[in-house]
Amino acid sequence: MTKEELIAKMASSAGITKVAATVALEAFTGAVTTSLKKGKRVTLVNFGTFTISKRKARMGRNPRTGESLKIPAARIPKFSAGKELKAAVK
Repeated sequence: MTKEELIAKMASSAGITKVAATVALEAFTGAVTTSLKKGKRVTLVNFGTFTISKRKARMGRNPRTGESLKIPAARIPKFSAGKELKAAVK
């Protein structure tokens, strides 16, 4: 499902305009992004949890040249599905 398809589905399900659905989706993604930047987790009960995972720096290898290179540490966003979402998809 693309972003446009999601907006259309939200608009029809909630009985609102696509413009209002777009604003709501942008507000949601903005709030999640801001919370994750601050290192906070976002939990939607029965849906899932957005968290930040820390990846340590490590050594990698360029597959083309075989040259070793250092891969820097990074903070990676993760999503864990909740119990009801897992059951609904199953």
